[in-house]
This record gives sequence, C-alpha cells and structure tokens, in this order.
Amino acid sequence: MKHTALRLSALFVLSLAFLPYSNASDVKASQAAAWEPVGPAGGDARAFAADPANPKHLYMGTLDSWIYESQDGGADWKRLAKLNGGENLVLDNIVVDAADPKTILVGAWILNRPEGDLYVSHDGGATWSTVADMQGQSIRALEQARSNAKILVAGTLKGVYRSEDGGVHWKQISPADSHEIHEVESIAIDPADPNTIYAGTWHLPWKTTDGGSNWRNVKQGLIDDSDVFSIILDPKVPSIVYLSACSGIYKSETAGEVFRKQQGIPNTARRTRVLMQDPVNSAAVYAGTTEGLYQTTNAGATWQRLTGPDVIINDVYVDPTNNKHVLLATDRSGVLLSVNGGASFVAANDGFSQRQVEALLVDSRNQSTIYAGVLNDKTYGGVFVSEDAGSSWNQRSMGLEGRDIFALRQTPGGDIYAGTNHGIMTLAGVWEQRNDIVNSKEVESTVVQKKKKVKVTKTVAIPTKPLESRVTDLDVSGPVWYAASASGLYTSQDQGKSWQGGDVLGHTDFVRVATSGDTVLAAGRQFILSSNDEGKSWRPVALPAEAKTLRYLVAADNGSFWIAGREGVFYSEDHGQNWTQLKSLPFTDVDGLDFSPEYKRLMVTSANGTLMMAIDPVKKDWNWWDVGWNVHTVRSSGGRLVAASLYDGVVVQPKSAAGTQVASGAK
Repeated sequence: MKHTALRLSALFVLSLAFLPYSNASDVKASQAAAWEPVGPAGGDARAFAADPANPKHLYMGTLDSWIYESQDGGADWKRLAKLNGGENLVLDNIVVDAADPKTILVGAWILNRPEGDLYVSHDGGATWSTVADMQGQSIRALEQARSNAKILVAGTLKGVYRSEDGGVHWKQISPADSHEIHEVESIAIDPADPNTIYAGTWHLPWKTTDGGSNWRNVKQGLIDDSDVFSIILDPKVPSIVYLSACSGIYKSETAGEVFRKQQGIPNTARRTRVLMQDPVNSAAVYAGTTEGLYQTTNAGATWQRLTGPDVIINDVYVDPTNNKHVLLATDRSGVLLSVNGGASFVAANDGFSQRQVEALLVDSRNQSTIYAGVLNDKTYGGVFVSEDAGSSWNQRSMGLEGRDIFALRQTPGGDIYAGTNHGIMTLAGVWEQRNDIVNSKEVESTVVQKKKKVKVTKTVAIPTKPLESRVTDLDVSGPVWYAASASGLYTSQDQGKSWQGGDVLGHTDFVRVATSGDTVLAAGRQFILSSNDEGKSWRPVALPAEAKTLRYLVAADNGSFWIAGREGVFYSEDHGQNWTQLKSLPFTDVDGLDFSPEYKRLMVTSANGTLMMAIDPVKKDWNWWDVGWNVHTVRSSGGRLVAASLYDGVVVQPKSAAGTQVASGAK
C-alpha cells in the first residue's frame, strides 16, 4: 500500500539539503516510494476465506489491519490491503460473496477496545469502504447463508445482526436490551433454512428458527458459563451440530436440543478456537486448539492430535477440490500447509511477514548481514538472520529457549550479544548464556593482633547467581561493558564472562545505557544516572523539566547525549548537566532513537506516523523521509536504510531512493 507524504509546509520551510552521501541528480520532485517489507516470514495469521469460483485463490486476515492474498492455495502470499491506518485491527472474519467473488466482506475488531467495523470491497480488494449500519461494531463472527447469498449474519459485542441485501443494510435481530445475547463469538446458519441461526456467546449458545424474532438457549448437555468459540452444521444433515467451548467440544444430533461432550481431547487443550468439517468427508472434522490440531475421522467418536502442542490455531482451511490440502492460520508460526490431510505440515509464509521486530543489528564486518530480534513468538521467534540484505532469512535461535529479544549489539571484535527477557546471551554457533553475577561485599570483623582486638575489613565474594531479569540495553563497545536490566545496572570487566552490579542509588529498573569517552549515562523511565569512573560510582542527573518519561538514550560521535520520549527529543552537550529540547521537530511521541556512525546522524521516529528524521547532532538541523510504515529502529546496510517495525517485520529503503531524502528542516 502506498502512503502519501505528510504535508509539513505549515510546520517548516522546505529546502534542499542533503546528507553527505546525497547526489543532486537523485532528488525527485515527488515523495519516494514506501519502503519494502522484507521479512522475516511468519507471525500471527487469523482467518482464511476462499474464492468460491477458485479454491486456490485465498484471502487471509491478520492482527494488524492487513489482508493478504494467495493465488496458489496458500504457498505464496502478498499484501493486498491495509484496512485502516492503525496497527491494531483484528481481521478475524472474511466472506467472499458466493454470488460475486469480487465482493469481499471483512468483519473486524480493535484490540483492547469494544469497537470495530465491517469492511467491503467490490473490486477484489483493490478498494475498500465501511458499511454505515455496522459502524463502530466490534465484529466477532460473520457468515453468509448457503441457500441465499443475499443473507448474511454477523455476531458483535452488542448482539446478532442480519443483512438481506448482500451486506448493504443491516438490522439487529437479537433483542437490543438482552442481558444474554451479546458478546457473540460464533455464528452458524442452517444450510437449507436461512431463518435458522445459531449464535455462540461468551455465555452459552442460542438459536432462532424465525430469523431472530424469537431466541432460545440451547445449552442442555453443556457446562454452564462456556464461551462458545465455533459452531458448525453438517451441510448434508443440518441436525448434526458441532460446537466448541472453553469446556471442550460438543456434538448434537438433534439440532441443538441436546449436546454430548466429545471425548479424546485432553483437558489441557484449553480452548478450541475453530472447528472445520472436511467438505469431502463429513465424518472428518478438524479442531484447531490452543494446543495443537486435532482430527476425528469417525464423526467425533475418537480424536487424535496431528501437530505438536505448541501450535496455536486460529483457523483451518480444507480445499473442497482436494481435501488433502489443509492450511492452518496460527499464532507465531504463521501459515502451516499440509498436502497429506494433516499428517505433516510445513511453513507456507513466503510473502507473509507480521513479526514484531524489537531489535535490529547490521553486521559491522558485512553490511549485507542483518540480525532481527523479535518478541512474543516463543520457539518460532528469537533471532532471524539475513545474509543478503533482507532478501531471505533464516531463524537462528538455537539455545534461546523461546526468549524475547530486546537488544542486539556487536563487539568491536565482531561477537553478537543479545539482551533478552531472561538475561544476556551470545551467539557462538548456538546461543549461550552470559549471565553470571559475581558480586562482592565488604565484611567487618574483629581480630586479635598483638593481644589487642582490632577491627579489619575484607572483601568477601557473594555466591554467584544468574542474571534472569529483562535486559533492554547493552553497551559492549569499550573495555567495560554495561547492561541495563529490570533488576539493576550491571558492568563487566571481562567481556561478559561475569557481571557485577544491581541496584544503583536505590534504582533497579534500568532501560537504557550509553557511553561517550569517560562518561556513562544510565537511565530508567524517570531518572538518569552518570558515572565518570567506569561505573564504580554514580550520581543523579536531572531529567529535563519537560520530559516526563524517558524511552531512549544514545550518544552521538561529537560527545553529545540525546534522550527521547513522549514529549520529544532533548540533547545535552555537557554530559547531562543541562538539556535542551529540539523543538523544531514536527512530531513528538518518539518511539525510536538511534545514532548512525556511517551517516553521522541521529535517526528518530514517532509512534504517531510514518516519518523518519535524520538529525545532525552538530548543526541540529535534519532531513526527513516518509518511510510508509510505523517504524522504531533504523540502521544502515550497504548504503540503504533498514528499519524495524512493530508488526510488519523489517522494511528496507528502495534502491531507487537510497542516498536521497525529500526535504530538510532547520532548528
């Protein structure tokens, strides 16, 4: 998706000022193209839908507003559209109109908010609009009637809604004042009778047989207070109903009058998020759970698990023309593909990248090698490495044991270190821990010398313990190394073999550390400490009065220190004694601040948009790009800039735009 450059003329006068590597002939009159997403592949996939005229033509929803498309049955993916400007729109329900495959409807909800929308496209996803009748609705379920394509039913936090004109107009068909039929998580429509509808709520299932005029609870056989995640009806025998809830999987052969709990799925598979019946073999049903994929081939009599328990499944797709072709939409591991009916699966994430990249490092010895550290992906995450400037990636996480990565740093000798949610690791073929805390303390005792009692003080080693807290920043550039952690500030005199430290002046929760010459600054969210003796002693440094919370702290090569947070960017040219705000920047709420030694610029990004500023630490002027993505960390790789995004992996400056910028601003 292309993004238009923000109009900044009201904020500053545009001028042609170039970075040292710029050429006048490279400057374009118009904004450069958005940067290219390059991976790593994988992440959170939420929902599938197939073109009814072509089962190999698939759509997929995500957690961050993007809808993807595949033309080859899910082997390869491409970004189709971003449905709003935010990063928190969950696309959980996609319907491709059976009467017009160019019409696509997407039910969406916003993370951590009771809101959402119904999006519709009539040109195969090229353009999108929202449906007025469903404006603001948090849509958790969306189904089209098999017997009448004009009829659609949606489940929202407010209740059940129905359209009889293909999704143009909607009306609520559950009682508006109902204390029971709300928080609707699942919908099923009888394949022969569109007036018969099942609605699964966060509190048991409901059914209507007259299009919503009357509803009744269908809970006999279910454990009370069961959240109902999925309901499916056998298309040939609609009286057979399968239902999944937080208490297990249930089956009814009486159109929901009585349910029986299915056996064979252990209680540890806490939540079955989706049920999917094989379109060829009705006795085969897949259950996607938070602890793997299960299948029954005998209509629920027995179940077997087909994947490992670490696979969290959000949706299942079975190709109606080849039921051996099965896709899973999963948390963390993206799309998994089977060509043998679920006997085995392989990753199918080419073109799909929804990684939450927190740390980014370009190898100082080979700038085509990029390291990306991700969050929240457990064994499917950790660190990914590209040796071709982002064209391809390999997971290199052996030894990390599912750790999240918050910082990646390289020593002058080329060694790679990582700050994780459980201490410090180094890459030595596999990842190894560097977490030994070896502290000492002064102990006073009384001894007898020449028949007199004398008090003496000696240094006693404290038993070694591991550093197990979150480490969000490392400085491994000099003879003394520093680590900012949630349990304190640590130093190492022996290149990470051992660490000393802990709380400093009563502070424990450190987030950043930076060095410049003999000066070290270490900071938490609301404090800064300074040392001039390699961390042996510390003194407090006052935060600028305007700065309420610190997110970033870096040192530039001219000796200045820079900090940033919600209130903007501040700099100090006297080792932190005094701070000045860079008020000319056109944004605040800074969520990225790095110093590029190659370009001798501070790279600054904001949570409020897609602009990136490159600040000259001496002149205090700056250049800007519209990256086209919300990014937070910017590095240089062989003359091109690369950046880490919150949900879209790593993005790379187009080759055509490398070495140029759009405009500049003064102090």
